[in-house]
Amino acid sequence: MAIEKMAMPQLGESVTEGTISKWLVSPGDHVNKYDPIAEVQTDKVNAEVPSSFTGVIKELIADEGDTLEVGEVICSIETEGAGKAEESQDNAASAPESSSTNAAEEKSVAKPARPSANDGNKVRYSPAVLKISQEHGIDLNQVEGTGKGGRITRKDLLKLIDSGNIPKAGDNKPAAPVQEAPKQEVPTSAPAAPKAPAANVPVSAGDIEIPVTGVRKAIAANMLRSKHEAPHAWTMMEVDATNLVNYRNEIKNDFKQREGFNLTFFAFFVKAVAQALKEFPQINSMWAGEKIIQKKDINISIAVATDDALFVPVIKNADEKTIKGIAREITELAQKVRTGKLKSEDMQGGTFTVNNTGSFGSVQSMGIINYPQAAILQVESIVKRPVVMENGMIAVRDMVNLCMSLDHRVLDGLICGRFLQRVKEIIENTSKQSTSIY
Repeated sequence: MAIEKMAMPQLGESVTEGTISKWLVSPGDHVNKYDPIAEVQTDKVNAEVPSSFTGVIKELIADEGDTLEVGEVICSIETEGAGKAEESQDNAASAPESSSTNAAEEKSVAKPARPSANDGNKVRYSPAVLKISQEHGIDLNQVEGTGKGGRITRKDLLKLIDSGNIPKAGDNKPAAPVQEAPKQEVPTSAPAAPKAPAANVPVSAGDIEIPVTGVRKAIAANMLRSKHEAPHAWTMMEVDATNLVNYRNEIKNDFKQREGFNLTFFAFFVKAVAQALKEFPQINSMWAGEKIIQKKDINISIAVATDDALFVPVIKNADEKTIKGIAREITELAQKVRTGKLKSEDMQGGTFTVNNTGSFGSVQSMGIINYPQAAILQVESIVKRPVVMENGMIAVRDMVNLCMSLDHRVLDGLICGRFLQRVKEIIENTSKQSTSIY
């Protein structure tokens, strides 16, 4: 018999942590390889984690609600046979144990801490603890941890930082132990962004304190990273969508009856953006330090919101799809998000984001770029406005604002202006005579 460790898998591009939202097994349960054992929530996806082994669940190391970095151990499984079972590719990265007695485990990424007074075993520092200690110059040898076996947790360090009692190398006495201990560390997912001190917000009678979920923490970290790393610029263009509105309204009922799903305005805009990206491939790029990567595939990320989170599933190869095909994918992806059935592969590979902010009445907004993409386009609400026509007459037209945020390291105003002009041209020339939805 052998005890194998299951680690938090990476459930999407740039995903660095996940929250155990629900365990599907209990200690003592027998599982087969690839059986789902837990539901995990990240900033991008809700997914079931499959077992990497066949055997009996020995211990659930993480509790429901715990947030763990990719590679941290979530449970242990007792397997038959002397050799280690072959892990699936998604769970190839394994995390070190919190205690160790053999030399092989000593080669783990986390370095050993000083022995704990509680059990005599060596306690390891997690990557999150090491990172925070380095950022703030904390001497970990002078910190008394409150985690299992005297382990120093991320929360321990954050409490020291908030108190201002930061032990430095050369100090004579260790910092006072932190009284309240979490069951599991909650790592950060924005390594590049500086950590701001916690706000001292006064709480009055009647105020409601709402715990921050793992998804909300991850969204906040990713948005902070995008704003911190990418110099945002913004531009807007006004578009006359009257012909599009008339065309779509004329065919929408027959389309719904024939196809079984709605033909939305948003599908036309996604198709127009995909066509323009094909003609202006510079927009379909990403910043990669010493180089810019211009992506071959045109994969459009679309923002889908729930009551407490925002997800960005991807329409793959949108330039090769018809308006009907895009409308179908928008419907299917939105349904997956709202029923919690979105998979990690539904979130991967996006090269440009289109956000349907007009769905809730917005007429002008400035989006934060979906890192590491180079731009995001906000499609605002279509509203009727008086417009001066070329002949000098005033007419009521259906107008929409297209608002684009861009990473100024990758893109300049000229190329973005030309790109938006092309999207505008496509939308304004959409009609029954010139545009097929099939």
